Amino acid sequence: MKYFGAHVSAAGGVENAPLNAHAIGAGAFALFTKNQRQWRAAPLMQQSIEKFRQNCATCGYSPFQVLPHDSYLINLGHPDRAALEQSREAFIDEMERCALLGLDRLNFHPGGTLGQISVDECLARVAESINMALERTAGVTAVIENTAGQGANVGHRFEHLAAIIDRVEDRSRVGVCIDTCHTFAAGYDLSTDSACEATFAELERVVGLNYLRGMHLNDALKPLGSRVDRHATLGKGMLGLTVFRYIARDSRFDDMPLVLETPDESLWADEIAMLKNFEKP
Repeated sequence: MKYFGAHVSAAGGVENAPLNAHAIGAGAFALFTKNQRQWRAAPLMQQSIEKFRQNCATCGYSPFQVLPHDSYLINLGHPDRAALEQSREAFIDEMERCALLGLDRLNFHPGGTLGQISVDECLARVAESINMALERTAGVTAVIENTAGQGANVGHRFEHLAAIIDRVEDRSRVGVCIDTCHTFAAGYDLSTDSACEATFAELERVVGLNYLRGMHLNDALKPLGSRVDRHATLGKGMLGLTVFRYIARDSRFDDMPLVLETPDESLWADEIAMLKNFEKP
């Protein structure tokens, strides 16, 4: 079964996120458990934790339908030791927040070299960071999101994802999230059925679809291989609708959160309805 949703607001408290998702007909959702542009946040209040869990149950959301996202500030491959430690502590805090909310995965961007270390050294630091987080937490899977390849960011090649996973000690608690816009921007074509077949076959060969824990469904504003992370409304960008029909009809993408991060949230209910319609034979 497919679970389509969107990255919804948690303004006013995390407990509002499942309500906001339910209001647009979402079968899944993403959220930030804290302000994504600040290092520190007040601990989650017990009342918010209980209301979040209650609202998830009332709205029919199980943990596997929720894909929380960490702060954009975190860089688990940072070349500077002090900044790396700050990112690691923040990431562990985010993992702990997910555990308190009863969630089983945390999506994150792997980080970047800042032009100061090699890609391989950066990937090794990301893996080391994941190992540290897994040692200090329980029950939450670290989900690496592929990137568009902007600047010095790593994670835009499937080989990067595989290299990180290969260095993780507990592979039962590591996974990947594939963003359709990022994939296309990084040079993997998804604009036709045959291109989708080839790209997902490459993902299976290099990484393994058994590691897939969620997807971000976004059209791309820029052309194939642009390495520019600019999302577009479904069907309004360079990707078109083919890949979204393909995902909706392929059972390999069942039973995971398939989450919109498209720019016009007023269209999310319509986009979700369209995706659900694509499932039909």
